[in-house]
Amino acid sequence: MIKAANLKRSFIENFSQEPLIVRSPGRINLIGEHTDYNEGLVLPAAINKNVYLAIAKNGTDKVRLYAIDLSDSFETTLDAIKKTDKLWPDYILGVIEQLQLNNYAITEGIDIAFTGDIPQGAGLSSSAALECATAFALSTVFNLNLAQLDIALLSQAAENQFVGVNCGLMDQFASVFGKEQHLIKLDCADYSYEYIPFNTTDIKILLLDTQVKHSLASSAYNERREQCEKGVELIAKHEPSVTSLRHASEEMLLKYVKPIDEIVYKRCSYVVSEISRLQLACEDLKKDDFTAFGKRMFETHEGLEKQYEVSCKELDLLVQLVKNNPYVLGARMMGGGFGGCTVNLVKADRAEQVAEEVAAAYKEQTGINIPYYIAEINSGTTVVHLT
Repeated sequence: MIKAANLKRSFIENFSQEPLIVRSPGRINLIGEHTDYNEGLVLPAAINKNVYLAIAKNGTDKVRLYAIDLSDSFETTLDAIKKTDKLWPDYILGVIEQLQLNNYAITEGIDIAFTGDIPQGAGLSSSAALECATAFALSTVFNLNLAQLDIALLSQAAENQFVGVNCGLMDQFASVFGKEQHLIKLDCADYSYEYIPFNTTDIKILLLDTQVKHSLASSAYNERREQCEKGVELIAKHEPSVTSLRHASEEMLLKYVKPIDEIVYKRCSYVVSEISRLQLACEDLKKDDFTAFGKRMFETHEGLEKQYEVSCKELDLLVQLVKNNPYVLGARMMGGGFGGCTVNLVKADRAEQVAEEVAAAYKEQTGINIPYYIAEINSGTTVVHLT
């Protein structure tokens, strides 16, 4: 709670009033990658890396923002919410705009300051955490009574329409709905969900950060979405009930897609198998079979590398370095691809040792020093009570 206490002190220094403080976590996704925009299933969890946001009404029409970690501030008015050239204010302003567009009464100006410990650029969704913290905080101080799903949906809409990133709902949903010792099996077709137990002290979740982000990421992401849509179109000519890859089968892909477009077939085949793999992985967890779950993580990485082709040599190297390690049950790239983190299931008493050995081997082969993080599964967005 040191971050929250420092935030409160800084807020009072800057704005001369007592704030409400909200915590919103980053997230990991253990299995189910690139399935969200195909109406598939994902398996995220909130983690113990957070954005902390302090907020208070200010009795004017001004929106005054302060990013503590950047030592940067921004000011506008409630009737002049528009994109900035700084980017960081947009995650907050986008949420305010969404509330205004949906006729929620933001009746006076606000002061907001925020800080956090979610590593930037590691694919842990710091932007979603900031959006959800903002929506939750505004709902609280203006008594808007937003439901949890509305907080996630408004935050996603802010990212899509204001920031301009066409993300699915997974990041915001995990940030809001996180539950200790549980993963969230989220159905991206209808937003129904089930908590899946991840209840062990014998295994830790280790994140290894490649420290690279290749420029292919956004263009390839859009191209993969288009390829998945093309696969659905090819199937739907013969099977009109298939409106997304969620409803497709490998047999349909072999019959209707592979003869026409081999690349589109490979992309779609990965997605269809990943949706199936996630369902089997959830059954593994219900039986506390972490060994079987880990093997599925390795299978996912192979699919992302060879079929979906969104990995990169640095991610592949990190997975190769742990593949035959007896203390590592599973590993894969996580997120959009072309950089970011691998997520690893590691025997708890060997996590630090594995991390240090892999970091040393990675540096030897790439010349890059990499950070690592032990992620603990945490609860979702909430008010922080400082004593």
